[in-house]
Amino acid sequence: MIDDLQTELDELRATAIEEGFAAEEVDRWLAATRTCLILDDEGDGPVVGRFGGPILLPPGTPTPDHPFVATIDLAALPADATGLDLPADGHLLLFASPWYTDDHENKGAVVHVPAGAEVEERDKYGWSHSDDEEYREQFEGFPQSPFRATPALSLSPHDAYNISDELGEFWEEHSDGGMLQLGGYATEEAISPDDLVAEIAESAVHAVKAGRWEGPASEKETDWVLLADWHVPVTGLEGATIHWGIQRDDLAARRFDRVFTTLYWNP
Repeated sequence: MIDDLQTELDELRATAIEEGFAAEEVDRWLAATRTCLILDDEGDGPVVGRFGGPILLPPGTPTPDHPFVATIDLAALPADATGLDLPADGHLLLFASPWYTDDHENKGAVVHVPAGAEVEERDKYGWSHSDDEEYREQFEGFPQSPFRATPALSLSPHDAYNISDELGEFWEEHSDGGMLQLGGYATEEAISPDDLVAEIAESAVHAVKAGRWEGPASEKETDWVLLADWHVPVTGLEGATIHWGIQRDDLAARRFDRVFTTLYWNP
């Protein structure tokens, strides 16, 4: 896997230089490369989870107040492919509410279910209320299928644009991704001047101040890491992307209940 990604990186570097970019500029950008996993229903990688399906949580674990998105089998992930300090086994369950609100609100949740834990099935509409008919209809359009893992390179759009607009455009032309990405850089280059993680940190701090999320929340983007992002493939939600972020200390402590989730929507 590492050899394949290095070959891809070398080819991208050569292409950039052939198109006229200075080698030192290209190297400065590529030095920030991160690895990630693309989780999608296409490709030939191993099956590592699924979109949708039953919500299986240990007894006593609260059901998140957000629609269920996916389950990731951590033991099935290729080793060291995400750059994240994830548990070696168990499952991550991702939840998200991909509907726009104009305040700093946590838009999702992540639950880690340890390997071998007793689980029970929960109501997949537990998040819904009587006036959520439109949301329920869109929820029915959430993907429902197994997904495979494809190791990939994640390159910073901001590093590229900060060097030159032309290099940023080159990045856009040569970037690709899937429905769900684990680790790496966020795929929305227009959200913040540095990195989308800064936006997650800012939103979390505002949510704490507003009493909508329990702190502490660091203002420093370096204290946070992108856990995953999801391009929502649902009619009526075109242009919506969910980003799950977590503070590094919380990730190390396996405090996935401390994930803060944001929504970027450009309809």
